[in-house]
Amino acid sequence: MTTERIAVFGAGGFAREVAWLAEVCGYRVSCFVDDDPTKIGRVLNELPILSLDECATKFPDVRVSAGIGSPQSRKAIMDRVAGRGLEICTLIHPRVERSRWITFGAGVVICAGNILTTNIAVGNHVQINLDCTVGHDVQLADYATLAPGVHVSGFVHIGYGAYVGTGATIINGTRDQPLTIGAGAVVGAGACVTRSVDENVTVVGVPAKPVGRR
Repeated sequence: MTTERIAVFGAGGFAREVAWLAEVCGYRVSCFVDDDPTKIGRVLNELPILSLDECATKFPDVRVSAGIGSPQSRKAIMDRVAGRGLEICTLIHPRVERSRWITFGAGVVICAGNILTTNIAVGNHVQINLDCTVGHDVQLADYATLAPGVHVSGFVHIGYGAYVGTGATIINGTRDQPLTIGAGAVVGAGACVTRSVDENVTVVGVPAKPVGRR
């Protein structure tokens, strides 16, 4: 294990999973960070829960990874982290299958069991949870989020802050007409997306149909 320290922002279930991921990646996890005053000062999985100010003071060289699933909340939090001058950490599990034709932004979190094929662009602060597949020529914009067991076929563009729920499937587009999940869109758990989704629209079902707009 490296002596490099990492803090995980969040103190919920996914944050605990990210802390485990960080350990597997060889980091020394120093603490969880949370804004909830009822959590600060407690111990979670043998690690203290600190405020952001406490973390920055106690561990000034710590790197931070987000254990927050919501794209909107994650952006607000990571903006604050950057404002404190703390470095953002990227975590990719060693059991991720991936080609060398993939680009990764800062702050990416990719959990165990994922397969990313070829010519994929992964933006800043993207999260890909357990056991997803991402096909060729996919673009994941900043803060896009795939919950566990999502399958994305080739030539799909997932927009800024879009959220794809557990077990959803997105069929392929084409080079000239990629299937697009718009910025801020939500794909419900278990949905099968067969056509593009507009920005800030929620779709559910098989095939996926709009049920609302955020």
